[in-house]
Amino acid sequence: MMTTVDIDLIRALADPLRLHIVTLLARETLCATHLIDETGAKQTNLSNHLRVLREAGVVGTEPCGRFTYYKLKPDVIASLAGHFAELAESARHAAENKRACP
Repeated sequence: MMTTVDIDLIRALADPLRLHIVTLLARETLCATHLIDETGAKQTNLSNHLRVLREAGVVGTEPCGRFTYYKLKPDVIASLAGHFAELAESARHAAENKRACP
């Protein structure tokens, strides 16, 4: 069983601030102002991190008047979790698949 994981997605989630943003968005849809308040990040820094998350397909946007709201795409996170669950299951059986040395 071979599991492929989207490396760009892993890189996007590996940053502590981006992971914090994802965690916040898992609880509710927020605009950039809310995210700045919650994270303490500067607006330009936050915008860059949100761009990375959008490009990785982790978050989507929803315009609302002059604001843009950000929401987590749960299917992307669930798919990633599924890949890691497959890896964990494979590791449980790894001892049974011991390769003999030449």
